[in-house]
Amino acid sequence: MSGIMTVTHGIAPVWNAESRILILGTMPSPKSREAGFFYMHPQNRFWKIMPALFGEQFSVGNGSPDKEKAIAERREFLLRHKIALWDVLKECEISGASDSSIKNAVPNDFSEIFGNAKIERVFCTGKTSFALWKKHCARYETQYKVGSACLPSTSPANARFTEIALVEAYGEILGFVEGEMNLFESGGF
Repeated sequence: MSGIMTVTHGIAPVWNAESRILILGTMPSPKSREAGFFYMHPQNRFWKIMPALFGEQFSVGNGSPDKEKAIAERREFLLRHKIALWDVLKECEISGASDSSIKNAVPNDFSEIFGNAKIERVFCTGKTSFALWKKHCARYETQYKVGSACLPSTSPANARFTEIALVEAYGEILGFVEGEMNLFESGGF
């Protein structure tokens, strides 16, 4: 495991005025920071789970040399499905990608997103993300009258959840995204 280092979030949030849900990780992993986008470690299952919910697949995988195409495809997917994506933290001390090592956490400012989008629910990807959201950002829930929920982490370290179990758990987001056809409705998963 690498030593503790101070990391400042350098990836802009993905959202627009039509976004209905906000999915939050904790802090981008070293691989994601290197790629310049969320959940880009080749073994992270986030970008397998999300399109599976909607009966889709990406043409470019995580770890592809064509990073720009991979990012554009994921960004377009999120906006088309009214999903905003960011991380709870703006800055922290962390060892590698280990959420359990986080110290001196500084949260992001979510005022612009909540003030300009139609966010109805916040979903955190993992227990640490959810705990940090509740500790540092609960005021947004009160101010903007939104609830929050904890989804399982899609990290390969969370081997307890199979891809099928993750798709089922993440299916909770579908109730907040209007008019979306998904694998559960079509009987395809």
